Amino acid sequence: MKIESIDGIILTETNYSETSKILNVLTKEHGLIGVISKGCRNMKSKLRSVSRKLLYGTIHIYYKPSGLSTLISIDVKNSYSNILMDLEKISYASYILDLTNQLVKQSENEEIFELLKNTLEKIEEGLNPIALTNILELKYLDFLGVSPSIDGCAHCGNNKQIITLSSDAGGYICKDCYNNEPLVSDKTIKMIRMYYYVDIKNITKLDVSPEITDEITRFLDDYYDRFTGLYLKSKKTIKKINQITN
Repeated sequence: MKIESIDGIILTETNYSETSKILNVLTKEHGLIGVISKGCRNMKSKLRSVSRKLLYGTIHIYYKPSGLSTLISIDVKNSYSNILMDLEKISYASYILDLTNQLVKQSENEEIFELLKNTLEKIEEGLNPIALTNILELKYLDFLGVSPSIDGCAHCGNNKQIITLSSDAGGYICKDCYNNEPLVSDKTIKMIRMYYYVDIKNITKLDVSPEITDEITRFLDDYYDRFTGLYLKSKKTIKKINQITN
């Protein structure tokens, strides 16, 4: 095995044997890799504090192209300390990690790494975690090959007189194709298209009303259920927390 130093984000951690963990790490160079952190659960282990999910850094490993690589050390670039102090932020970050872990099993596009890194950084900076999660969810649909129609009507392609957004239809619906689908606000129609095209790393402000957020979240939840086949327990956790806090 050769030693490699690569930037990675730890997506999951699983206890292994009595003292170790297996980490699923998303890297730009090699995609998703499995890394064993030997002895990291021992109190005196130098790997203890860095062998956890939601951590970004330069990971030094004995790299194996197939099978488990072995962790040597991690130079932490972001420990996401602000996220870890806030229940809502932790919930959305955990969901994002779970979603990414499922996504990279179906698509190995290196853009996913940057999208995840930029989204977590913006949540860490204090921007709206719900809106950022919605933006990432929408962008991830591209890699699953099931993007909604948001440049024109999902039925006829017309980009004029768009009046609502429907997961059943697969996106926008124009006035001529409308068939009693639930209506959403004009701002929601405009905002979801902005979400799709915005560059996450350039976002400096993200003030979105609860009403628009609710409409976009409802659409994306239904859309994922209908078109992706992904089921994530962490999404249910978010819903429970929202019920408690709202």
